[in-house]
Amino acid sequence: MWVSALLSTSCRVQEVQNSAKKSQSILIIGAGLAGLVAAKALKKQGYEVRVIEARDRLGGRTWTSNYWADAPVDLGASWIHGVEGNLLTELAEEIDTPLVMTRYDNAIAYGQTGQPLTEAETETIQRLEQKFFEAIAVAQDADTDQSLQSLLEQAIDWEAQPLKTQQLIDFLANSMIEHEFAGSLSELSMHWFDDAGAYSGDDAIFVEGYQAIVNHLAQDIPIELNQIVATIDWATDSPKVSTTTQSFTADQVIITLPLGVLKSSQVQFIPALPAPKLQAIQALGMGVLNKCYLRFPNVFWPEQVDWIEQVATERGLWTEWVNLFPVTQSPILLGFNAATKGKEIETWTDEAIVDSAMKTLQRLFGKDIPPPIDYQITRWQADPFARGSYSFNAVGSTPAMRDRLAESLDNQLFFAGEATERNYFATAHGAYLSGLRVAQEIADIALAEKR
Repeated sequence: MWVSALLSTSCRVQEVQNSAKKSQSILIIGAGLAGLVAAKALKKQGYEVRVIEARDRLGGRTWTSNYWADAPVDLGASWIHGVEGNLLTELAEEIDTPLVMTRYDNAIAYGQTGQPLTEAETETIQRLEQKFFEAIAVAQDADTDQSLQSLLEQAIDWEAQPLKTQQLIDFLANSMIEHEFAGSLSELSMHWFDDAGAYSGDDAIFVEGYQAIVNHLAQDIPIELNQIVATIDWATDSPKVSTTTQSFTADQVIITLPLGVLKSSQVQFIPALPAPKLQAIQALGMGVLNKCYLRFPNVFWPEQVDWIEQVATERGLWTEWVNLFPVTQSPILLGFNAATKGKEIETWTDEAIVDSAMKTLQRLFGKDIPPPIDYQITRWQADPFARGSYSFNAVGSTPAMRDRLAESLDNQLFFAGEATERNYFATAHGAYLSGLRVAQEIADIALAEKR
């Protein structure tokens, strides 16, 4: 893989010829994985790098909370998805941070009665799943795109199905698609929603949280926090980035702003971004996947399973849970709400969210389960420096738009972040790879100018 030559592990970066001009300066906007790995790679090449970050912390959408001192939990990205051949796996091994593997097939699913799904219910879900994905395969060969919602309703003759079957279909769609891609069925492109690569192997959770990776990448990198970018002026040879408190100039600027922030237009570009890039920003979707960690005095759920799923009484509500006892050795459950429901609960109070979660858990495990002793909740849509969790391919967008989003401008502005990765969008490793990509682009430009 080409990125290995620049930075897959700290030792291999030395194999690349130094490309930096004397005192060539790079300003990097965003201290998430993309920005930090680009900074680390370029600094080792001799560039003068500086990272500015709007938040008062590092990591961006990789955010490890140490609120529970004995049990760090990730409020943003949690997993290495597919450990085989994944550069994040190599990096985790290099810095010797422990991982715990999880498997989607190590799961238990409950029906609306609070009992595990019956064999008949499981067979019905499998039959519906096969029918739905066969319909997707056929429809993806058609010329016209449509939403997955529209396709699903046609494929299974939605109106003719009894309520119980509709609830099983909702469970299937929400757990397998909306939780995976963070967009609602009504938003996701039937043609392109799943147009992404994947690594093999199980998934892995960091025992110490993603902060282990973030802190390693941030070592010896000049970083200024609380720098909220207002304008990016690239009308001259030295782009100028103005924040709410000061201004920065550099030879080149790497922009790792999340797609949601770019969509909001809260950062002004001078001159405006080219039409193809603006089109890509508006057409691609920004999804929501929110988390609710509940800490209990004891474990009352199946201790050895990784995933707990349930056919919700209200569509999309608390469909999936993760058992974090194997990771933290503490009685912690993590509940998810995605897409439309994920956005909706952000308007609820913390108390209402916890109460709703507990009603679901009581239905599954009994009224006498203990109340949580503490909780942690995310609201990624409301976060002004994220405006969502991660990107998806919406109806009307195409994979080529991610290439346009990633294109540099006048060898001055460079774009990174998971949304710029055509093959690995919506993942932490996609963000990481995008940072390596822009670092390589800058190095290649400099080497070409030397020749």
